[in-house]
Parts: sequence; structure tokens; C-alpha cells
Amino acid sequence: MGLTEKVHEDMVAAMKARDADRLSTLRMMKTALKNKEIDKRAPLTDAEGAQILVTMVKQRRDSIEQFTKGNRLELAEKEAAEIVIIESYMPKAAGEAEIRGMVDAAIAEMAAAGQRPTAKDMGNVMKAVQAKIQAAGLRADGKQVSELVKAALAQS
Repeated sequence: MGLTEKVHEDMVAAMKARDADRLSTLRMMKTALKNKEIDKRAPLTDAEGAQILVTMVKQRRDSIEQFTKGNRLELAEKEAAEIVIIESYMPKAAGEAEIRGMVDAAIAEMAAAGQRPTAKDMGNVMKAVQAKIQAAGLRADGKQVSELVKAALAQS
């Protein structure tokens, strides 16, 4: 079952359970997924759907920051609750140790193919690591991956 179908089924269940908060978040998710599908003019893959959810989580984190600065804690709490619901539909987050292992593996593969990558090759290493993360069915924050790649390249 695809991500869109899962969201729809859970939306129906939330309607039956009269869970208004969960229902509104699921409706928002379904709308975002449907809009992207319409823009693309083809059904979304689960990877594309997951990317949309990542974007939604980032938007909510930015909103929480702004609401906290504006002393609107009730709105920040609402956004935090939405993040929890959205993240339940996303792939498992990779831990720092897992990411570090993938970074080391990508650097080793690149070194085996030719010369050892340097700081100038950071973009290529990032692409390789992101591909490994997606292939493993995980997700990771790009900022965290970038910091780990930078640190690994600085050691070499």
C-alpha cells in the first residue's frame, strides 16, 4: 500500500474516531500529496511522497521557532503535535552512527575507484551518501549528513 492510500485510510479512521487534530493534519498531508501528484501529472512514488513529508516537517519546525519567538506557545505546541503525526508516515530516521558508517563506506568506495576524495569532492560524496541512505530505506537530515561528510573529509 502506497503512502497516499495509507494517509487516506487513516484519515477515514480519524473521522470515525472523531479525532479532530489528527484528521486536520492528515487532510493537510493528503492535500500536499495530491497537489504534487497533480503538478507531476502522474502518481507519486513513495520516495517522492516521503520528500513532501520532509518538507512539511521542515515548515513546521520553522513555524515552531517563529511562534516561540512571538510567545505563541499554544500554536507552537499544535505544530509540534503535527510533526509527530507526519513523522509517523516517514521512513525511520538514520542514527548518527549509521550515517557515519555510510559516509566512511562512500569515501572508501570513491578511494578504491581512484584517488581519495578531498574537501573539493564534498558534493560527490554527499550524493553517494544520500543515495546509500535512500537505498537503505532511511532518512537523514541533510545538515547532519553534511557535517559528518565535512568532518570525515577533513580527517583525510
